[in-house]
Amino acid sequence: MMELVRTASVAWYVTGRFYTAADQTTQDLGYFLHLQGIEGDLFDGKPSEKTAFFTFRSAPFTAQPVTNGDISLGLDTTGEFTLYLKRHPGASFDQPSSFSEGEPIARFRRVSVVMGATFSSPQPQQGLLALNVFTASLIWSQEFEFRGARYDLRRLLPNGITQWGEASPTLLPAPKGFEKVCAFVGSAIAAGR
Repeated sequence: MMELVRTASVAWYVTGRFYTAADQTTQDLGYFLHLQGIEGDLFDGKPSEKTAFFTFRSAPFTAQPVTNGDISLGLDTTGEFTLYLKRHPGASFDQPSSFSEGEPIARFRRVSVVMGATFSSPQPQQGLLALNVFTASLIWSQEFEFRGARYDLRRLLPNGITQWGEASPTLLPAPKGFEKVCAFVGSAIAAGR
């Protein structure tokens, strides 16, 4: 039986990448390492984007830059991201659109500005660590079947989530259409009322 994720309990762990385009819009996408309340292995083999059954992708957003000494801040306006069930895994970070190929199962909307901070090193143009935090409300979900059980994120996470994330300062090769790509990890807890 599907049970509500208790307030302030771990809701999910994700990993993914931020993709920044020439127009300075950014989107994030990736896959779930853990999704509380979903029974069974979330992967079809060794965990990776290629074997993940559950993925996510945000709508593009633009961060407003703010600087304070060697800390660079980015304030993102509210935006949305969608969770997908990929019945046939096969996402690739070389093809960002592959993360939104699947059955949409939920959509979340960030309810406030996302604040991200990048701490600089003494080396020019080299960050040490980037952090962010946001809260998102569940605005849509639909029931789905996975490994013989039925689920609906409206029953698991009705009040949404608060997520903390850390991003690597190391830039990764960018696929066509993007200028910068970096990896991140996120940990979310269930939000209360």
